[in-house]
Amino acid sequence: MTDDWWRPCPEGVTLRVKVQPRARRPGIGGLAPGVDGPRLRLAVTEAAEDGRANRAVCAALAAALGLPASAVSILQGLAAREKLVQIAGNADALAARVRGWA
Repeated sequence: MTDDWWRPCPEGVTLRVKVQPRARRPGIGGLAPGVDGPRLRLAVTEAAEDGRANRAVCAALAAALGLPASAVSILQGLAAREKLVQIAGNADALAARVRGWA
């Protein structure tokens, strides 16, 4: 399995995420294919209105990693389903945890 969907960075790690807003069941659902490589599939129950889904993405990833929501930020794709998300922290420790989501 390829790890093209996440990368270490000086602040922690970045993840390429494909978000499904207004999902019936929230959660992390493995990898989704993308034109430029795989992305982590993440379902949230909130609608993509007024930034609610973006806040839910940050909260869901932070909760899955046991981090405060402020440790997760969206770098690209605020108005799109495909996003680049940064998670602040120790890159090695975060990488070990996110690899298990694939």
